[in-house]
Amino acid sequence: MEITLNDIEVRVLGSLIEKELTTPEYYPLSLNSLTNACNQKSNRDPVMALAEEDVVRALDSLRFKQLAVLSADGGRVPKYRHLLAEKMGLVSAEQAILCELLVRGPQTVGELRTRGERMHPFGDLTAVEEVLKELMEREQPFVALLPRQPGRKEGRYAQLFSGIPEITEESSEARPEAARQRVLAENERVTKLEEEVAALRSEVAVLQQQMAEFKAQFE
Repeated sequence: MEITLNDIEVRVLGSLIEKELTTPEYYPLSLNSLTNACNQKSNRDPVMALAEEDVVRALDSLRFKQLAVLSADGGRVPKYRHLLAEKMGLVSAEQAILCELLVRGPQTVGELRTRGERMHPFGDLTAVEEVLKELMEREQPFVALLPRQPGRKEGRYAQLFSGIPEITEESSEARPEAARQRVLAENERVTKLEEEVAALRSEVAVLQQQMAEFKAQFE
């Protein structure tokens, strides 16, 4: 099963995994809780400002791709959970590493160990490297080691669900702006599609009215 996600889907999926591992008592997540998780300022790079409509569209896409589902817990408020682990047979350590890469982008082994500890206890750097190796050697690799950048001592690893990231020297301030521009572009595209659908519906309504008037002439 090949997985291809856009930036918002990556953030939504990563947030679902994170909350399942860190706060299972509050999981699955309502739309409001999930939106807050996507937009939180801690443990996120870049920080996003998604609207609930953005998250709903991402959820619909993830559900279509069988990576998320509406939880049948009988509650009045709809809640969502991810299906990545059961679909792909991932263990806790693999989920933790993937989650960090989904919500924070490319990172070194040391960063992944430090940041991933909140979701899974990694004994040492070797344990993280073994998990990364497993994720890179799957039939469809989930992770790749990026070329080492000038001035950096270590290479960084990245998730591949959204393709291989471009290697740039943009500042940490520029990354959130780039993500915001991608979100705005996606919203603009969806708005245009909605306007086209509304126009088509209007045309159909006119045709239906004309057809009804035509039939009435023979009654």
